[in-house]
Amino acid sequence: MSNLLIRNVRPNGGAPTDILIRDGKIDTIGQNLQAAGVATEDGRGHIAISGLVEAHTHLDKSVWGMPWHENAKVATLRERIDFEREKRLEIGIDPHRQSMRQAIQLAANGTSHIRSHVDIDTTHGLALMEGIIQTREALDGIIDIEIVAFPQSGLVTRPGTVELLDQALSNGAEVLGGIDPCGIDRDPKGHLDAVFGLAEKHGKPIDIHLHEAGELGAFSMEMMFERIRALGMQGKVAISHAFALGAPDYLRVAGLIDQIAELDVRIVTTGSPSSTVPSILRLKEAGVKVAAGCDGIRDTWGPWGQPDMMDRARILGMKNGLRRDVDLEHALHVCSTGGADVMDIAGYGLDIGCNADFTLLVGETLAHAVVEVAPRPLVVKRGRVIARNGVAEVAIP
Repeated sequence: MSNLLIRNVRPNGGAPTDILIRDGKIDTIGQNLQAAGVATEDGRGHIAISGLVEAHTHLDKSVWGMPWHENAKVATLRERIDFEREKRLEIGIDPHRQSMRQAIQLAANGTSHIRSHVDIDTTHGLALMEGIIQTREALDGIIDIEIVAFPQSGLVTRPGTVELLDQALSNGAEVLGGIDPCGIDRDPKGHLDAVFGLAEKHGKPIDIHLHEAGELGAFSMEMMFERIRALGMQGKVAISHAFALGAPDYLRVAGLIDQIAELDVRIVTTGSPSSTVPSILRLKEAGVKVAAGCDGIRDTWGPWGQPDMMDRARILGMKNGLRRDVDLEHALHVCSTGGADVMDIAGYGLDIGCNADFTLLVGETLAHAVVEVAPRPLVVKRGRVIARNGVAEVAIP
C-alpha cells in the first residue's frame, strides 16, 4: 500500500479535484491539496471511477498470446465442454501462464477485481485451480482474484466431482459454481441438492451458470428459489447468464424477476450478442443487483472477447439497445459498482476511507467514456500506480 496525490481528476465525471491517498486508502478529496513528501501524479482532467469489476470470466481457458487456435467445427455446448476438457493440455493451455496474461491485461485496462470460474473435474482434479491460485499470489497488489469452483463438465453425471468441489472449497475457492441442472446433468434435483448442500457445509456463496433458455431455465430458477428460501440463503446466490430472463413472455419473466428481487439473487450478464439476455434496465427498475463479465476471452469456444470491461460495457449497451446518456452510465455501473455489489467487495468506492482502487477514463462525461475507445490513462491499485496508458507496470509472460 502506498501514499499518492493525484491532481486534477473528475470523480465520476464531476468537478475537477485532487485525491490524496494514504496507506492505500482515500484520505482526502479536495482542491489544491498539499502533501509533503508524497509522490504526485497529474490526472490531466480525466474522469476517475472506482475500479472496474470483471465478475464472470474463465482465467484457466484463454489462449491469449498463444499461436492462433483454429476452431474448425460447429459444436454443441456439451461437445465444446468435452473438447476443452480433453484437449486443453494437448493444446498447451497452462492455467498459470494464461491466467497471468489475461489478468494483467484486465488490470492494465482498469479492472481491480476478478471473479473467475475455474474448472474442477475428474480429468484435471484441482490442478487448474492451483494454477489460478499461483497467479492470484503473483498479482497480489495488482488485481484481486476470487475463485469459483466450477463443475463445468457436470456434477451428477461425473462421479467424484462432488468430492473434488468439497476439496476445492477447503483449499482456496471462495465461491461454489454450478451449471445447467437440466441441460448438462439432466438431474436438476440431484445437481442443486449437491450444490446447495456443499455451499451450506462450507458457508460459501453460489454462482450458477444458467444457459437454459425459456421455460426450462425458468424451471431451474424456481428450483433454486425453493432452496434459497429453505436454507435462508438470501443474498448468497448469483445466476450467471440467466438467458431465461430474456424470454419474450413479459409476464412470465416479470414473475421471475419479482422473486429474484425478493430473495436478493444476483444476476451476472455477459450481454452475449448470440443469445437472449436479461434487460439490465428492467432489472435496475426491480432493484436487482447486476454485474457483468467478459466470459471466455479468445479460447477454444470462440475467437471473440477483449480483456477489457469498458469493451464489455459497450457490448452491454449495444445488446440492450441503450442510447440515452443515463442508460450508458448504467452500463458502466454494471461493469464496476454493480460487480462490487454482486461480489460483496468490502472497501470499494471512490469516497474517503475506501480502498484506493480506481482508474482514469478518457471522455467529457461517463457516457462519452463508455463509447470512446481509448486506453486508460492511469490505473491505481491500493494507492500505487499499476498501469499507464493501457500498459501494466508488471510484465506479461
